[in-house]
Amino acid sequence: MSSTAPPILPISNAQPAAAGGPGAVMSEAPANNPAFRAFINNLSASLRHGLDQRRPWAELADRSAFSKPESFSEATLRVRKNFSYFRVNYYAVVSLILVISLLTNPFSLVLLAGLLASWTFLYLFRPSDQPLVILGRTFSDFETLAILSALTVFVVFLTSVGSVLISALMLGVAAICLHGAFRVPEDLFLDEQDASQTTGFLSFLRGPAAAAVAAVPTVAARV
Repeated sequence: MSSTAPPILPISNAQPAAAGGPGAVMSEAPANNPAFRAFINNLSASLRHGLDQRRPWAELADRSAFSKPESFSEATLRVRKNFSYFRVNYYAVVSLILVISLLTNPFSLVLLAGLLASWTFLYLFRPSDQPLVILGRTFSDFETLAILSALTVFVVFLTSVGSVLISALMLGVAAICLHGAFRVPEDLFLDEQDASQTTGFLSFLRGPAAAAVAAVPTVAARV
């Protein structure tokens, strides 16, 4: 009498990631995070919106409009008027100086990029219902925030990153003040609508930036 072999049942080999496995830190790729994609899209829109408001560079560098100010008060008045008119161009100049400073200091660039990536993917855009697990240890949101804050203090104040950023910003501010003091603003016409929007820092990004912030609900919930 022949024996009949029992039917073979299919067995799935798919297994969830272990608590301390490599997939436990982030189960979702950052590019697939809807909040991250929305933030990048809104940030790109805000940058395009800001660049659309820049003044012609030829007007910024018009040599016939430069003259020595007669007094310190006149120089201060010129700086205020020129900043209101050329603010987007000035921000672009400062950003360019920052980029050049970081590119000429690769070590500082790597440290700053790593710090920004840590904040972005380990805290800001990490799903609020998914804890951070590193080497089998689970970190709460408060512990993650404390570690990242300590890391930020170390990178900015105890490495060359802080000196590079401060030097670049000081050079950019000096260039803006020098240009604003010697550029005669009498031929500049700032309409009332533009004048009412120059009262805040980076005010040209106010509308789009608000949408970018609204695209990150997990951050507000976590804070």
